[in-house]
Amino acid sequence: MHLGRTPSRLPPELAAQARRFGPAIAWERTVEAAVEAGVRAVLLAGDVVDRDDDFFEAYGQLARGVKRLAVADIDVIGVAGNHDVKVLPRLASEIPAFRLLGSGGEWEYCEIADGRESVIIWGWSFPRARVLQSPLPDAPFKRRPGVNLGLLHCDRDAGASPYAPVTGSELKRAGLDGWLLGHIHVPDELTAASANGYLGSLTGLHRGEIGARGPWLIGVSRGSIAEVEHLPLAPLRWQRLDVDLEGISEPVEAKGRLLKTLRAFDEELANTAHSPDAVGLGIRLCGRSRFGAAAVGEFSDEDRERIDIGTGSIHYFIESISAETRPEIDLEKLAVRGDPPGLLAQRLLWLAEPEGHEERERLVALARHRLRSESRNSRWSGLGEPLDADPAEWLRNAGYRALETLLAQSPEQG
Repeated sequence: MHLGRTPSRLPPELAAQARRFGPAIAWERTVEAAVEAGVRAVLLAGDVVDRDDDFFEAYGQLARGVKRLAVADIDVIGVAGNHDVKVLPRLASEIPAFRLLGSGGEWEYCEIADGRESVIIWGWSFPRARVLQSPLPDAPFKRRPGVNLGLLHCDRDAGASPYAPVTGSELKRAGLDGWLLGHIHVPDELTAASANGYLGSLTGLHRGEIGARGPWLIGVSRGSIAEVEHLPLAPLRWQRLDVDLEGISEPVEAKGRLLKTLRAFDEELANTAHSPDAVGLGIRLCGRSRFGAAAVGEFSDEDRERIDIGTGSIHYFIESISAETRPEIDLEKLAVRGDPPGLLAQRLLWLAEPEGHEERERLVALARHRLRSESRNSRWSGLGEPLDADPAEWLRNAGYRALETLLAQSPEQG
């Protein structure tokens, strides 16, 4: 949840009221949804608070929600993660209605009973900020009557990790009916048949957290999990949007294409039960067009800060816009030439080959060498280790932009 934190990279109009789009509001909406649905308990899978410094701010936000839930006879149960290993136990001691499970790194369970239904929650909390070993090998799981669920903050299938590394096979061998996991902000596809995975964040905090965010509603009937539903209650959503420019005759027409694509997306949101208040868009201009880079230049700062599509219910803004168009000319025909556009086209064709192709691997190796050499420059020292990723896609995008420029300089050559 990360109470105390606010979203980044908002336009000025929204940045001035950033807390309206952060975890505190997402938590308030979750509380109200829980009360409205008449649930028996709310479970929190760690990192409820972002930092120890956020104690006082998080106390008020968490306490108000817990009090509201307690009045509705709804239990609140949580575990501590790596971010709130110190502050969450202190908060739990100050908020009697909030139960912290597994304090000090010791597995613990509690029962949630409602009529004939019973749910057992097994929980473990981080005892310190870095935990290098899996907490599962010595877990004292002994199934009890009813549905048995694990509540854990961990790093699943990530190899060596300082954040309680576990494997999917370990979780399966534990013999529980499901695992509700915290740490990774991207939610898994949980279902009634397989209630195992990351719950994801309550709201997207930055542009990398693409897609719907919010809590999960889990229903139990006749001693088994009967339903699992994701409730996209987040006030802020980040969304990638592909806009096809094929067929436009001048760069300014990209704006019309964006509006058309965005209206279709807005209609999709209108048909859902919960819509966000704001959506940050990562726009990718694609398709065959010679106007990719020029089209990006058509969007002013004012255009990017707010896009009015006529409905007025959601504040859309452009967080980023990139040209990933492909040239209108046939690359294979262009590649037979010996001039700069032809030589570049040949390399783009090599980069499109599968891994293992000799020339593709040579270009990728050269790019990696250059990237690592550049990463040693002191100007990048604060960014940590460079990504050890395949730079083929980066090379392709840069190559297409360069080819677009070359062909624009000599249009008769296309």
